[in-house]
Amino acid sequence: MGRYSCLASNVDCYNVASVILGDNVTVSQGAFLCTASHDVTEPLHPLITAPIVIEDAAWVAADAFVSMGVTIGEGAVVGARACVFKDVERWAIVGGNPAKFIKKRELKNE
Repeated sequence: MGRYSCLASNVDCYNVASVILGDNVTVSQGAFLCTASHDVTEPLHPLITAPIVIEDAAWVAADAFVSMGVTIGEGAVVGARACVFKDVERWAIVGGNPAKFIKKRELKNE
């Protein structure tokens, strides 16, 4: 967990594999970070795992779901209640189920 990063109340961090947070990352209340699932193509549906990486300055909003093996790119925003199953590009804003690109995140100049 990087500097100045936080997991808000009721975040479920199911870390069977690593969950890596960069600096200045916010994971808002009720988000679910899930690093494991089951292989439904196998008769005994064994456990499968993969890490989640959330890069610097990214924000995962309230009640969002992030699946195993996903990287949330630097500065990206995952909208509230979004379900993320694929990597999110740097500085992208995504939302929905499954999460889809909405627009590029652009910071205002001071």
